[in-house]
Amino acid sequence: MIKIAPSILAADFGALREDVIAIEKAGAEWAHIDIMDGHFVPNLSMGPDIVKSIRDASKLFFDCHLMVEDPKMFVEPFVKAGAELITFHAECVEDMDELIDYIHSFGVKAAVAIKPATSEEVILPILHKLDMVLIMSVVPGFGGQKFMPEVLDKVRNIRKHEHGKDIDIQMDGGINAETAALAAAAGVNVLVAGSAVFAKKPYTETIRAIRESAEKAANA
Repeated sequence: MIKIAPSILAADFGALREDVIAIEKAGAEWAHIDIMDGHFVPNLSMGPDIVKSIRDASKLFFDCHLMVEDPKMFVEPFVKAGAELITFHAECVEDMDELIDYIHSFGVKAAVAIKPATSEEVILPILHKLDMVLIMSVVPGFGGQKFMPEVLDKVRNIRKHEHGKDIDIQMDGGINAETAALAAAAGVNVLVAGSAVFAKKPYTETIRAIRESAEKAANA
């Protein structure tokens, strides 16, 4: 099943609750929440209080993507704020097993993200412990970047190694109706779209176009 996860980093922060409500009404299943510390990536985004302030506005699944140097210290605050899945980057963690167990100890799902320059081989040994893998299709840190199709082979390789677990594979960066089809054909089932969704109201048409394009490619 294709899931659409609009990235609220591209939403109107002056009307964030309204935008979260709007994407749910438009058919999205998840809200993708980018957390940046200004160190792991050269940008800052939002803290747990902002996430908490929108949690009661929606029944969307809150997917929290930690682009931070020390993800462990961010886990508990964002779980308490309402995150239901915590994603951390392989590039900044020495013991991924330990952090996955720590995230699971809070009763939420755990995922690992990799940058475009990072091989998927680093996560294959822990694939059985993960609920999701996030493949970045742009260099993380800023929205509105161009999709990098060379990362699609990573998705195909992960699908070959999941051994019946059928985990979620998410792709983030440059996703629109056209690139969603490429991602879904490779095996992606969770699509993060920021600029493409929030560029034009109402959001229903864009979300529908991304979903239909992805589902057609996935079933081809």
